[in-house]
Amino acid sequence: MITIKSEREIEGMRKSGAIIAGMHKELRNIIKPGISTWEIEEFGRKYIEDHGGRAAQIGFEGFEFATTVSVNDEVAHAFPRKELILKDGDLVKVDTVVDLDGYYSDSAWSYAVGEVSPEVQKLMDVTFKALYIGIEQAQVGNRIGDIGAAINKYVEDENGFGNVREYIGHGIQPTMHEEPAVPHYGKAGHGLRLKPGMTITIEPMVNMGGWEVETSEEDGWTVTTMDGSVSAQYEHTIAITNDGPKILTSQEPEFDKKYL
Repeated sequence: MITIKSEREIEGMRKSGAIIAGMHKELRNIIKPGISTWEIEEFGRKYIEDHGGRAAQIGFEGFEFATTVSVNDEVAHAFPRKELILKDGDLVKVDTVVDLDGYYSDSAWSYAVGEVSPEVQKLMDVTFKALYIGIEQAQVGNRIGDIGAAINKYVEDENGFGNVREYIGHGIQPTMHEEPAVPHYGKAGHGLRLKPGMTITIEPMVNMGGWEVETSEEDGWTVTTMDGSVSAQYEHTIAITNDGPKILTSQEPEFDKKYL
């Protein structure tokens, strides 16, 4: 069921999103060669709780952690691990969901560990731009397919990277995952029409190689690229409004001001 949010609800989500944004900004100073992905988990959970929020991923379908911390060819949903030590050149993705007084927000970000290769940096740059290309299409009157078509054209047709199909964006609020589904591929002019008050995530996952992925049989969660190539992801929670898309998890208001 798709719910239309009031201005009050959107403001509650923005306050929740500010916690995630603050966490991600602080992680820029935390993530470096020599730390474990478990230290990222500990920092993220403490930051969320210290700012009055609840790490909503804990307990979701049995998941035990506040964050997912996925490294290199891990696309998404990887467990934070004490034994996994980050090294120079790694690419790490951190994803979390915050519940603040019943208002949800969801955001993932990619971080270079030390100095990454030019190829990895390009992957990060393309994925980051793909997120904002998708956000540009999140206009009242447009359709879901407009978002995915624009992202896929940029990622695959123009840059030759693999645009993950199995994992997509989604509606959010009053729970973590709501309708509608928001694929990062599709056909322009097709799909659900966007209306004011809808709140969704846009979260492209982009592989340096092919788009195909697989899920670990061992833990049932960790998603990796089938060809072993590195993957990047960026995600924002946004609101559809008559004044254009509003980013509710913005880390850089000046950069995102046309959406705020």
